[in-house]
Amino acid sequence: MADTRIAIIGAGMGGLASALALAKAGHKNITIYETAPGLGFVGAGIQLAPNMARILDRLDCWKAIAAEAVQCSETSIREGSSDKELGHVRLDYVEKTYGYPHMVGHRASLAGSMYEKCQQEPGITFSLGSVVSDIQFTPKPSFLISPVAPTVFEPRRVDADVVLGCDGVKSQTRVAMLKELNETAEAKDSGQAAYRIMLTRDQMEHDPELLRLIDSDVVTRWIGEKRHIIAYPIHNKTIYNISTAQPDVNFAAAPSATYTTKGSKSAMLDVYKDFCPMIQRMLDLVPEGEVVEWKLRVHEPLSTWVHGTTALVGDACHPTLPHLAQGAAQAIEDAAVLGVTLAPKRIADGSPETINRALKIYEKVRKDRAEALVELAAENGRSMHLGAGKAKEERDKIFAALKTGKGPVPDKWADADVQKMIYGLDVVEEAEKACKEEGFLAKL
Repeated sequence: MADTRIAIIGAGMGGLASALALAKAGHKNITIYETAPGLGFVGAGIQLAPNMARILDRLDCWKAIAAEAVQCSETSIREGSSDKELGHVRLDYVEKTYGYPHMVGHRASLAGSMYEKCQQEPGITFSLGSVVSDIQFTPKPSFLISPVAPTVFEPRRVDADVVLGCDGVKSQTRVAMLKELNETAEAKDSGQAAYRIMLTRDQMEHDPELLRLIDSDVVTRWIGEKRHIIAYPIHNKTIYNISTAQPDVNFAAAPSATYTTKGSKSAMLDVYKDFCPMIQRMLDLVPEGEVVEWKLRVHEPLSTWVHGTTALVGDACHPTLPHLAQGAAQAIEDAAVLGVTLAPKRIADGSPETINRALKIYEKVRKDRAEALVELAAENGRSMHLGAGKAKEERDKIFAALKTGKGPVPDKWADADVQKMIYGLDVVEEAEKACKEEGFLAKL
């Protein structure tokens, strides 16, 4: 039969990783449709957890990413108002236990490395500046692509054997799929927003206290009521990455479709005005006019990620709050599993029934795990954002117990049992196991 035509909608983390995993599996007819006319990757820092690194290594991307990333040796959870350390956890054991260290890097490096590897695969084609609409699902999927710039190409209908909706929390693939199923799952406000800030070494070097932060191997989280700041050095310690979470009150007048807004520096400083003087000095380094706030959006768990030979990937089906640092990692896990279940030798007959079976196994392997981590991330945010009261007192007692080396870590990201659940699972092995259990074996 002819090569399976795979259409990937969206060139974000999930889209690039899916294309690469499928190409590595042997597919030779993969097209990525992306609205942006060019892929100039931006963004702030990102945590590169072992479960992500394991997959990136298999995709031959990890070496370049790790070369400029920073290895985290410890994490410190501190009270935002006083800078008092509440809890401290060494992370040296992570590499010994899971085969990869916990590293932090730049989103642009992660996406750029995957994009470069995609460009080297002859089976992957990019269709940039392409707006996808009017998705049809039967008997085989098709959709309309229109150019962002009218002079680039004429609108046309595209047929595919497989469609992967990697188009994020605002996914039109999800909307169209759920409409077919008489369901809805619109993106909704989480009530939280984030400032994402990158300060250079040059900006910080005049302040010895701040310079110690960028010179360290520490992920620091400063917590307070309804707010926190998490920060770490990236890019060979030339940049200090700062990510915050706070109520999204500044979005009150923003259009509902807008996920970012230009913020004012004074408003940002006001949100954290009761945090310690060092935090005040750090935030004050952000140049006026460069404050941008992201609205953190989610949607309810879906009844299914699959319809016919179409499936959803990443934020299109499991948008995750950043409080567990697993959003991109879970999209990349999706991609790795698709590389197994959709392997050419497994779907050799090319029938919609066989492809649907492959996608259903993907859903079986991924859905419960991803949705459990969505909830755990939300729960961790709630725990870190407690205000004065009994719950906060109990949380801080558990933090205090860490000094004796006992008990769980209230910041679930740093808890050994949670890390075992997340880092210790190899989703490629799980996918192979599921295919075997389902009798879905590669055709010889």
